[in-house]
Amino acid sequence: MAELTVRIAKRLADVSRADWDALAHGQSPFLEWDWLSSLEEAGCVRPERGWAAHHILVEQDGRLVGACPVYLKGNSEGEFVFDHQWAYAAERAGVAYYPKLLVGVPFTPATGARFLYAADHDRDALIRVMGGVLAQLCRDNGLSSVHVNFCLPEEREPLRDAGFVERVGMQYQWRNHGYATFDDYLTEFKSKRRTKIRREIREMADEGITIRALSGADIGDDMAGTMFQLYQLHVNKLYWGRQYLNRAFFDLIVERFKRNLCFVVAEREGRVIAGTFNVQKNGVFYGRYWGALEEVRHLHFNVCYYEAIRHCIDTGIQRFEPGAGGEFKQLRGFDPAATYSMHHLSHPGLRQAVTDYLVEERQHMDLVIDRVTMDSKLRLVREGLAEGNPKPE
Repeated sequence: MAELTVRIAKRLADVSRADWDALAHGQSPFLEWDWLSSLEEAGCVRPERGWAAHHILVEQDGRLVGACPVYLKGNSEGEFVFDHQWAYAAERAGVAYYPKLLVGVPFTPATGARFLYAADHDRDALIRVMGGVLAQLCRDNGLSSVHVNFCLPEEREPLRDAGFVERVGMQYQWRNHGYATFDDYLTEFKSKRRTKIRREIREMADEGITIRALSGADIGDDMAGTMFQLYQLHVNKLYWGRQYLNRAFFDLIVERFKRNLCFVVAEREGRVIAGTFNVQKNGVFYGRYWGALEEVRHLHFNVCYYEAIRHCIDTGIQRFEPGAGGEFKQLRGFDPAATYSMHHLSHPGLRQAVTDYLVEERQHMDLVIDRVTMDSKLRLVREGLAEGNPKPE
């Protein structure tokens, strides 16, 4: 069998869309060529913003058999696995933390495959190869570290073999526990919470607001401008907000990616007043960007959660990942799920300090996930734990 060769692509446009997507096996939508390339073409991902593409390509006899999206990072923005304390510790120790390498999807805290592979090759073996290449790139170029964010649980073991250490995080996610209708979902709550949710939904009708989900061909090309306006308004309202995306990205993604998009919009008198930009594929719904032109009580919960959950149930979607943060999500039937990242640090002292810290952090996160799961607002989840069923992943 011919040897594997490795090269680096500094833009995804230099890689065949068909070859790249063939390795993704139709899994995470964010690993598709259209999504990643659109970020680069729109200028959201570029060296001046701390994101320089260095995608790893593994070839055999000129055929692409493995790949991973890699970025040389000059900061830690837009990653959502926070390593700022590591950077501070490195600085105090006289170690240059930036630049570093990141394997992941820019601005997207969603779990998915991070290493792509040909179906006729051993996935774990290719991950070990790419993990070794990433570590070697750090050593050869004086880089502090490489980070693999929001990877699949099954990608952890081959990365451990390549010298990476594991970090555990937590998100709130919704799962369809056999619901056939939206009312089935509501019956899982205690009476008081169920009554409150129904009242929050009724208030939309009282305000003359209708909410609907638009998917695929139902999304008009003109919606790109509307969704960008909502996204930009929301970012500008937040003290800590960062506008990572621009209008060009929204235009490209609506043009190229409509098959995987779902926009939940609230309208009053035929005018869109709020909405969310979501992505869906393979039974998973990913909540991404929210914005509103009007401030209406409970509008956020209705658009971001209730109507999205109704859409998931109606279309057979089994999991809803609304993104990072927000304990209030648990009040609406979202329960904790572990997320994983893997890290390799070049400096021996920094590597040992981070490894020791991660042992304690993982123990703490296990306790947090157990505690929050036990406080689930859903009867089915609580009863499942009482019967000794395992906690959700």
